[in-house]
Amino acid sequence: MKFVRPVVAKAQILIEEARKRWAAFGDLWRRSLQLRVVVSTLALSSAVVFVLGMVLQMQITNQLLDTKEQAAVRQANASRSLIQSDLIGLNPGPDSVQTRFTSAINKLAVGGVGTDATTAGAGAFEPVLADGLGSGRVPFVGPLDDVPRGLRQMVEDGRDGTQIHTVQRGKTQTTLFVVGLPMSTSSRSMQLYLIFPLTSEQRTAEVVQSTLVVGGIVLLILLALIANLVTRQVVRPVRQAAEVAERFADGTLHERMHVVGEDDVARLAESFNEMAESIQAQFKQLEEFGQLQRRFTSDVSHELRTPLTTVRMAADVLHASREQFPAGLARSTELLVDELDRFESLLGDLLEISRLDAGVEELTAEQVDMRVLARRAHDSVRAISTTAGSPVVLDLPDDELIAELDSRRVERILRNLLANAIDHGEGQPVELAMRGNADAVAITVRDHGVGLRQGEAELVFSRFWRADPSRNRRTGGTGLGLSISLEDARLHGGWLEAWGEPGHGAVFRLTLPRRHGEDVRESPLPLAPAIELEPVAVVEEPVVAEEPAEVELTPEEITWQPAEPVDATPADKAADEVSEEVR
Repeated sequence: MKFVRPVVAKAQILIEEARKRWAAFGDLWRRSLQLRVVVSTLALSSAVVFVLGMVLQMQITNQLLDTKEQAAVRQANASRSLIQSDLIGLNPGPDSVQTRFTSAINKLAVGGVGTDATTAGAGAFEPVLADGLGSGRVPFVGPLDDVPRGLRQMVEDGRDGTQIHTVQRGKTQTTLFVVGLPMSTSSRSMQLYLIFPLTSEQRTAEVVQSTLVVGGIVLLILLALIANLVTRQVVRPVRQAAEVAERFADGTLHERMHVVGEDDVARLAESFNEMAESIQAQFKQLEEFGQLQRRFTSDVSHELRTPLTTVRMAADVLHASREQFPAGLARSTELLVDELDRFESLLGDLLEISRLDAGVEELTAEQVDMRVLARRAHDSVRAISTTAGSPVVLDLPDDELIAELDSRRVERILRNLLANAIDHGEGQPVELAMRGNADAVAITVRDHGVGLRQGEAELVFSRFWRADPSRNRRTGGTGLGLSISLEDARLHGGWLEAWGEPGHGAVFRLTLPRRHGEDVRESPLPLAPAIELEPVAVVEEPVVAEEPAEVELTPEEITWQPAEPVDATPADKAADEVSEEVR
């Protein structure tokens, strides 16, 4: 075990290194078109060269063997004709057979005897003569053991035959081509075998094989270089176009491609440049329009503050004297003050969002306990929560949850989320939960109202967007609260997300980094809650008898509510004259 563990650890390291290299190659393979083309071309070329080399080698080898066989058969026939006359009238004695065989073999071994132009290609050979009619040991002359047993049986049966055979000679194996011919005399049957070594043919085949291998490797290298060169010529403009497009996407709108020639790549460059010019012109128009819109919003907001101040002063005078007015006029005065409050909030939101659009807002980050901000936001919406009958349930951690952020903006985000949840909660409780980890803090605000339909989770942060335009607001919001909250969250480097299901309410999740300037990787709280199977019970808070909640009326209800006739007293007439002057 002591020696196995290091081996296993080293094997694991090698496997991990191989896995990393394979992953790196996979990434390079997916990203590089040039590599894919070169490797594909090399693979297909290798298959073609291998098949072609095998075919060529087989053709050359077969041609060599066919030529050798034809020459060897002609040589064997010529040798049989040469010694046929010397073996006629052979005596049956063993000594006589052996002597006559030796004489015939020596005659074949004499150079030039029985050789002409048709048998010159047969090469050197070893003759063997054997007597096939004797019992026991057969008389023979020559290396009869190198002749295959099957070929000897064929020739003894009176048929011509050839066979390629490999024998062990010394420490090497030698391939032989053996030709066997029967020889008949008046008294007995004999067999003539010619053994042709295939050494020269083997050398020729090896030379052809090595030549094909070297030529194939050289051809593959050349094909790889050619494919790399051709692919590079095609891919280089595409890479340049990708680099230009990346710089263009990063905001460098003056980037253009170089147009060279009149080919397809040149037309691609021209089309890209035309598209870039069109996009740049549209961006310029949008920037000018955005600047004009922001300037208009800012100017209108500032210009409206002076008359709004005058109207506010007059409204405050009327509101202070509302007890002297008739009931209907006094109520109208109160509604006027409420609408002026909403109008001032709208102007403030317009100024805030115009500053956010212009990018001039800055964070004032400080160390803050998030629980304190949640309680402040809860206190600020307590009145509308009581009026709507939607109590806010806080689920805060027991320990401090410190984060570095702009407390004013985060408190505004929480206040907007709570007010929105109360406005759409349909009298159900609103739940605020807070959790944190080492890197981030998350707050979820959930209502149990009508919820959000599919696709509305992305629209809730749009300016002045309402899920149901016919539905009256309870809190008198401006329609910009969620948009400003989203921009405040982005200004902190965080997220503001929404989830909703019809009949199950909606959830808004705010996730902020605990340290200013860091990125948020994950949220400590899930966005989608576990949907209850049973309906949520309505929790009613006791109504305080000393301070009854005021009933707010919408402008439509004001339009159709007639004033009650009353008898005017001298004091009422004086108040009417004052109101008329103010109007």
